[in-house]
Amino acid sequence: MDVFYKTHKYLVEHINMPIRRGLMDEFDPKSRLIAVKGYRGVGKTSLLLSFAKENFHPADKRCLYINLNNFYFTKHTIRDFAKDFIMKGGQVLLIDQIFKYPEWWKELSFCYENFHELKIIIASSSVISFDNPTYDLDGKVDVYHLRGFSFREFLEISTGFRFKPLSLNEILDNHQEIAASVCAKVKPLAYIEDYLHHGFYPFFLEKKNFSENLLKTANMMLEVDLLTINQMEKTYLPKIRKLLYLLALQNNKTINISQLSEEISISRNTVMNYIKYLKDARLVNLLYPEEDILKKKPSKLYVHNPNLLQVMRRPESCMQLIRETFFYNQIYPYPVHSAGNKAHFLVDRTHLFNVGERILGKFNPEIYYTISDIEMGERKIIPLWLFGFLY
Repeated sequence: MDVFYKTHKYLVEHINMPIRRGLMDEFDPKSRLIAVKGYRGVGKTSLLLSFAKENFHPADKRCLYINLNNFYFTKHTIRDFAKDFIMKGGQVLLIDQIFKYPEWWKELSFCYENFHELKIIIASSSVISFDNPTYDLDGKVDVYHLRGFSFREFLEISTGFRFKPLSLNEILDNHQEIAASVCAKVKPLAYIEDYLHHGFYPFFLEKKNFSENLLKTANMMLEVDLLTINQMEKTYLPKIRKLLYLLALQNNKTINISQLSEEISISRNTVMNYIKYLKDARLVNLLYPEEDILKKKPSKLYVHNPNLLQVMRRPESCMQLIRETFFYNQIYPYPVHSAGNKAHFLVDRTHLFNVGERILGKFNPEIYYTISDIEMGERKIIPLWLFGFLY
């Protein structure tokens, strides 16, 4: 146990997050089992360590971070470790790489049901679905989703200024005043291109080649998380990789399942299953019509974020797609549906949005126009960058 305490102390003392992640404020203080889900590279480990640093002294043995990559857990159970931790005064156990432990859900369920004085926070792959009946964790675990940096957070890191997150209604009702206040401090358009290229993932702060690092992370997501958690054979990996690439090459057209099935030499049902896996892995976002309750076939598909899209294809070939991908990615906390021929998106089941470099055709007062190359807007014309302030 002493080795784990020493490792915890070192990691907490050396954690250096450039900004505080607001997700910590959303944690229910009464919850005894919390899961933080997120794509590889978005900072789940850093969030656990930041939580420890913010709430406990690094040497305080009431809180402990453990990584289940440790070979210790090939022989020892989580429940026995947790019991020993509690006997030594432990109160909060932070667990990383949970899916590396076989039948981890049984261990968590046991701890929840038997160690009422213990709070557990786990970092989880985005692929894990906690409502799976196999896990028997329904009603026991509170799930939170950690996303990559918003444009607002990237702007804070880049400039040192602080900006509060906004609601959708605040932007729609007061975008001129808000944009003016932001632009009085910084020039958002001077930073948006960098954000679209590398600002979503925290590892852009590392002194490494960002694109190579992101490609490596995406491949690990496919090879490790997706295959392992879904118990798929490695022989399927080349087909999933090819599917993801083909989807990235689409210029926002309706998905042709039959064509994809032919190109990859798999059945239509398998294509749909693979697309669901990619969605669960936060590699793609799906767009459905509002009336499609069963969500059988998406109207359109977007790569999850602009950074990922740009490492898969040349950015100059898809600028409009990058704009739409940014908008969908940043506004995703709100319900987003296909608007058919009316507009690009229907948001919050109420508002129609068109995204672009400029207004094409006749101005429609029923649509909000999110324009990429303007600092300030007017009426229903809103700068695209401002939707990066939604979280």
